[in-house]
Amino acid sequence: MLSDLDVIRGMYASFSRGDMGSVLAALAPQLVWTEAAGFPSGGKYTTPQAVLDQVFMRLAAEWDTFGATPQEYICDGHSVVAIGEYSGICKATGKSFNAPFAHVWKLRQGRVVAFQQFTDTALVQQAMR
Repeated sequence: MLSDLDVIRGMYASFSRGDMGSVLAALAPQLVWTEAAGFPSGGKYTTPQAVLDQVFMRLAAEWDTFGATPQEYICDGHSVVAIGEYSGICKATGKSFNAPFAHVWKLRQGRVVAFQQFTDTALVQQAMR
């Protein structure tokens, strides 16, 4: 069985390849996925399908080359924190952005049961205007 850190590293690698099937497979059937208020998909989602439809599909529709690149991981028990940088180009405006992020992941039996996003949403909003 993969370590919790390996699961999270694998999710970022799958996301960067556009392999949403592998990303979704790492999510528990019921979870609490929290996007920061002010982020385009800000709010809470409780199923992998909701995360796909309301978060990932929206990112694909609104952004060119959207990326989340982790640079550091911190692990404690079944929690993994990824610290990194978002980047992307807003399709509607053509403006690009870079913003730091911290993602807090909680896992149970090798699957994600909670996600909490922290980022500078003002930088994202500036690119969208």
